[in-house]
Amino acid sequence: MNYADLLIGLLSLFFIIQIYYYLRYFSAVSFHKIVEEKSSPKLPVSVIIAARNEADNLQLFLDSILTQDYPNYEVIVVNDCSYDNSEDILKGFQSRYPHLKVVELEEDDKYRHGKKFALTIGIKAAVNEHLLFTDADCMPVSKNWITQMQQGFSEGKEIVLGISPFIKTKSFLNAFSRFETFFTALQYSSFALKKNTYMGVGRNLAYTKTLFFKGKGFATHMHLQSGDDDLFVNQNATKENVSVCLHPDSFVMTPSKETWSDYFRQKIRHLGIGKEYKKSHQISLSLISISALCYYIVLALSFVFQLPYIVSFGFLGARFLMLGLFYFSSMRKLGTRDLFLFYFIFDIIYLLVIPFWALISFFTKEKKWK
Repeated sequence: MNYADLLIGLLSLFFIIQIYYYLRYFSAVSFHKIVEEKSSPKLPVSVIIAARNEADNLQLFLDSILTQDYPNYEVIVVNDCSYDNSEDILKGFQSRYPHLKVVELEEDDKYRHGKKFALTIGIKAAVNEHLLFTDADCMPVSKNWITQMQQGFSEGKEIVLGISPFIKTKSFLNAFSRFETFFTALQYSSFALKKNTYMGVGRNLAYTKTLFFKGKGFATHMHLQSGDDDLFVNQNATKENVSVCLHPDSFVMTPSKETWSDYFRQKIRHLGIGKEYKKSHQISLSLISISALCYYIVLALSFVFQLPYIVSFGFLGARFLMLGLFYFSSMRKLGTRDLFLFYFIFDIIYLLVIPFWALISFFTKEKKWK
């Protein structure tokens, strides 16, 4: 076998792997039909937010949580050892919103806790069975956020996965962050729709109180600072107990990181948790990224070794077309349609930096959450 046949064989192999995952999983979001519920029972809901030194964000975003068009819900903010003026701000909100409950935590020199402890305290304080989680720097796009998310609990579902895009600004970092977040959402929502759930995001996530205590909460990964969302879902999701909410009214927006260093640290932390996923999920997610990266590497080699241009450009066009077909519909559904014109550029950059981040995360020790 000469090098030309070898390159063509490798390109075909990696493309087949990619086609498999896009057809097997990502098509679930691309072809998903959002059905408007005409009427459904509105379950009592407890919205839980863990906040540490989030005075500015509480001032900006908490009002959008407290003014939801929903008849029966409470909002629990766990003020986790804040030393800014979060307490005063929360007292001001409490004077206007009787359905706001504030739990104050104080620092203990002997026991340094993280976000999971704060969330556990919030869950214990909740009076309702159905729990909805978000962060202090998040803002629902609609007053129907709770309405849409709680509908996911129908038919005995115990976990509801939501979508949380970044707020759009005019910077390349923001655009790339939004693409990366889109692709992450495409992956976890597609896998969940295909009954192979592996994660969710804590900015927009719901599950039942019964499931939390039945699965012993965060006990198995309490020693890790991160993972209150994805590891909990990874360990407690089954083929039948998860639903995905893709209705645009259910989205929760949040600001992206403003500097590359902050974004880099965030991604290292997130990727470091991936090695705690079930092995089957680690293999699938690795195959998606590695096969795509290898496809580009071998494609570059096809130009270096001067394969016929019709072959090299044919494989390049094949990936371009495949991504375009799936991304056009998916980006519209996941709130990033403006990025479609640049999807191919972001795809290449993403595949170049992800292995680098993953390698560093493997050797990076976790830091406290705030």
